Amino acid sequence: MAVISSSTKLAFWARGRAWWRSVFASARNRILMLYLLLLLLLSAVATPIFMWLFLAQVNQRVRADLIDEMADFQAAYADWESDQVRSVAELRQFVDEFLAKTVPQDDNFLIFTIDGTYYRSNPQVLPAIMQPSSKLMGYWALQTQPLSGERTLSDPNIGDILYLVQPLELEGDVRAVFISAHATRGEREEALAGVYLFFWVAAGVVIVAFAIAWIITGQLLAPVQKLATTARLVSESDLTQRIAVKGSGEIADIANTFNDMLDRLQSAFVSQRNFINDAGHELRTPITIIRGHIELLGTVSREQQETLDLVVDELDRMSRFVNDLLLLTRAEQPDFLQLEHVALPAFIEELFQKVSALADRNWRLHRPQSGDLVADRQRLTGAVISLVQNAVQHTRMGDLIELGAALSPALNPTTVRLWVRDTGTGIPLSEQERIFERFARLPNRYRRSDGAGLGLSIVKAITEAHGGYITLSSTVGVGSTFTLVLPLHPSLRLPSSVQEASAPREAQ
Repeated sequence: MAVISSSTKLAFWARGRAWWRSVFASARNRILMLYLLLLLLLSAVATPIFMWLFLAQVNQRVRADLIDEMADFQAAYADWESDQVRSVAELRQFVDEFLAKTVPQDDNFLIFTIDGTYYRSNPQVLPAIMQPSSKLMGYWALQTQPLSGERTLSDPNIGDILYLVQPLELEGDVRAVFISAHATRGEREEALAGVYLFFWVAAGVVIVAFAIAWIITGQLLAPVQKLATTARLVSESDLTQRIAVKGSGEIADIANTFNDMLDRLQSAFVSQRNFINDAGHELRTPITIIRGHIELLGTVSREQQETLDLVVDELDRMSRFVNDLLLLTRAEQPDFLQLEHVALPAFIEELFQKVSALADRNWRLHRPQSGDLVADRQRLTGAVISLVQNAVQHTRMGDLIELGAALSPALNPTTVRLWVRDTGTGIPLSEQERIFERFARLPNRYRRSDGAGLGLSIVKAITEAHGGYITLSSTVGVGSTFTLVLPLHPSLRLPSSVQEASAPREAQ
């Protein structure tokens, strides 16, 4: 017999819990579940109420039938008695004639007792509870006053007994008793059949109402779903998405408000982009003019040369800053990438030759045997070199810097990983998210760069333009690994939620 391990049970439980979360995550499902519960609750409350009302109506009808039968008997008895003073023998003859010509209602019993004992009934076959020797029959036979009552029984084959008792006087004394009785079993079976029918009708109503509610809520919430879809499509490079508004009401107001918000965002982003473009182009001109005049200067003194070198260095830094700003702005444009087929082994080999001359480090290359991707070679080269320069700034002579690339069939057969690993100072966990933001700079003991803090944000922008993402695994005092995860083609964009649990195996 197979034994299910605790880990398997836990996996089943987690899967079931995730499924329920996904079901109740939808507003439409929550509304429909609430609606279904309300319908089931109303049906559950209505069923016993329906049964109680049905039985009450049946009992009322039965009592009316008993009263009618008693009235018919009293009328017949009054006619018979008014002729002359009657004897017991004549009473027996009257009873025989009355029962012979009277047909009782279903489950009704017409019974006579004479001188305290059972005489005759119609129908002649009586239930056990009403047999001549039963306690109930003896109770009826001893009545001297008209009586209306009900006897509750535990026998489901009979049900309850409803009855009317009429004593009959002869020669100034009660000599006989007429009983009109009814067994409720038949009516209760009818009631249960009615409840059963009501149950199926209610179930059908619930199913039809649920189906109609499913369709109607889908139509009502369609603008909300469109709102979510449009929000997912909106990015800094595409703010043109809008929701088509139809009709009026709260949903239409939400759609209009969302469209107005997108209009304001688009206006703000366009203004920001235009400002950066204009500022960048305007700054390039004076930088170029200043550099040109400095280069035209003739022989100067030592102090003047030191000042000129400082000015040129600052101009170079300002020029890099302007170029970085313009690059980040262009990264938001659709034509940012110039795509071509890139052979991964040759590409990583070429990169290694360029970066290994940057500093005296322990350089290592992980070169794949094969692999191709569609990418912008120049942009991708700039991103990797920026990561290597970052690694150089955070390492010392003799520290390891590894450049590597590999296909990722284990994670996703359509992805490529490029990584830069170093054994430098590492990055605190609290700073690992922030360093990809624009103008973010780590404390001086972790960063020895005079840049403006745009390097990693440019790397991130280039990676995301290729449809990929960047991950970081770092420990203070051990080192850092930056990994670019790219699809084989930018059109195969990777979900932004995908993250690798650790650094690449080749990089360990």
